[in-house]
Amino acid sequence: MKKVLKIVLAVALLLTAVAGFAACSSEEEDTGIQVALLTHSPETVRDDGSFNEGAWNGISNFLTSQGLPLTDGVHWQFFSPHAADDAVRLDLIEQAINWGADVLVLPGWQWANAATEAQTVFEDAVFIILDEVPAELNSNTIAVTFAEEAAGFLAGYAAVRDGFTELGFMGGISVAPVVRFGHGFLQGAEHAANQMGLEQGAITIMYHYLMQFHPGPEVVTAAGTWFVAGTEIIFAAAGGAGSSVMTAAEANNGFVIGVDSDQSHLSPTVVISAVKALNYAVYDILTAVANDTFQGGRHIVYDASLNGVGLSMGSSQLSTFNQTMHDSILSDLVAGRVSVSNSQDMDEILGMIDLVTVVIP
Repeated sequence: MKKVLKIVLAVALLLTAVAGFAACSSEEEDTGIQVALLTHSPETVRDDGSFNEGAWNGISNFLTSQGLPLTDGVHWQFFSPHAADDAVRLDLIEQAINWGADVLVLPGWQWANAATEAQTVFEDAVFIILDEVPAELNSNTIAVTFAEEAAGFLAGYAAVRDGFTELGFMGGISVAPVVRFGHGFLQGAEHAANQMGLEQGAITIMYHYLMQFHPGPEVVTAAGTWFVAGTEIIFAAAGGAGSSVMTAAEANNGFVIGVDSDQSHLSPTVVISAVKALNYAVYDILTAVANDTFQGGRHIVYDASLNGVGLSMGSSQLSTFNQTMHDSILSDLVAGRVSVSNSQDMDEILGMIDLVTVVIP
């Protein structure tokens, strides 16, 4: 009888231990936040080699740092709308909330209206809006923008210092971030021309907005026409449409400056990229949420002083412009020895340009 009681007791203790282990395992699986990455339009994808991919890299780096799996649907999920419409975007936010999202990452100025309403409806969720500042920012929302004018400045400066004289800028749609990229590009080329003592008209920049962010044959044709006419390198601040500029460059022995993220892996024609530290911004904010130090209701500008913008020197194919030159001009920007206007007024920017000839088709 004593032996039976010992066996029963041992089994009971074992079952209790197993139950306790299962409960702990369940708790461990449930720890960590759930992050949703939402795209604003049906044609945009997560791995776009540009803006969305930069945001995703920030999410994946965060999950890895927290020891959380990158398995789709566990601690993160990607959501894409069936139409580019504010009502549809609001529905998509609700879908993400119903999935269990604690934090919603919203890349793109297109999210302004839907996010403004959603932050009030879903007060328990945290919203990270990239590239746009809504009219109202609740305590559960943070807006992040970047000093694209500085990134564009570096791109124009590097291209001219590397010896390019026939440049082009192709923006997607003339929204504020894209305009800042373009206007900075002009100022950077002008600054380099001045430093190098070039004569007036030695540098020519073609300047155009494509009125789209998606790739298409019309973009290939437009860029191809520029390359055939003598343009050597095009700064394509055009989201997905940049891939069409790369296609044209490949067919016409041209070169491309990528945008947002390091786009060197997309085409051998990408000699450098003007990058925005989307990954760092998203990582920083998610880490603050996880550490319970998140402070919403704010707008943060990631500029050169916050390492928010720069050039992809690690994959650079430029022959003359090197890391030392990059660090020097970046230091000038941070210290304020060189200033870059973020004005949206093209006439105002052109008033600052003297040595560079700007051609607007």
